[in-house]
Amino acid sequence: MTTTKPTTYEELAASLGVRRLTTTVEELAADGGTAIATPLRRAAAVAVLRNPFLDGGTDADLAPETQRVAPVLARLLSDRLLAALGGAANIETFGKAAVVGTAGELEHAGALIHTPYFGNLVREFLEGTSVLCFTDGRAEPGDHVRVPMWHKTHATNRNHYQSIDVSLPDAPHADELAVIAVASTGPRPHPRIGDRTTDKPIDATILEGLLA
Repeated sequence: MTTTKPTTYEELAASLGVRRLTTTVEELAADGGTAIATPLRRAAAVAVLRNPFLDGGTDADLAPETQRVAPVLARLLSDRLLAALGGAANIETFGKAAVVGTAGELEHAGALIHTPYFGNLVREFLEGTSVLCFTDGRAEPGDHVRVPMWHKTHATNRNHYQSIDVSLPDAPHADELAVIAVASTGPRPHPRIGDRTTDKPIDATILEGLLA
C-alpha cells in the first residue's frame, strides 16, 4: 500500500488531529485618550487539536508525540503570525500558551510548548533570540486566555511587556488542546515606567521607617 505524503503543513496538521486553525489581529490606535504615534498591531494564532497524549497514563513518556506534533504546530502558527503582521522584521514581541481540556493532564499542555520542538522553531521563524514567555493551564470551551509577550531579542526590555486576550469559543473540548502563539509590532502604548538601564538600586531598605 502506497502512502501519499501531505503536500502542505495544513494537510499534515489535519493528519495529526488539528481540528481548527484561527488567526486574530487587533490594532490599537489610541490609549488613555491619546493617539499612539505608531498604531500597535497584535496577533494571535491558535491551533485546536485532539490531545495526542490521552492514551497514556501519568507516567507515560510524552516525548514521541511531542517530537511528532510540536514542530508542525510551530511552523503553522509562526506562518500565520508572519502573514498577519507583515513578516519577521515587523515583529518585536512574542509569546506562547497552551491549555488542555478536562480529560487531559496539565503536563500535556506543557509538552507541546515547553520543549525545543516548539519554542526553538517559533524563535527561529520569528527571528528572535529571547526565551518565549508563556502561560499554560486548563480551559473549557468559551474561556479566554491572556497570553503575555516580551521583546523577542531583549526579554528584559520593560517597555515591551504586554499581553493579548485570546478567545476560545469552542475549544478545547475535553479531549483536546489549544496551542497559541502571539506577537506584536511594538511596545506598550505610551511606555514610561523606565527600564533596567534607568532603575535606581532598590532593596528592602525602602520599607524602613514606613510603620510606627
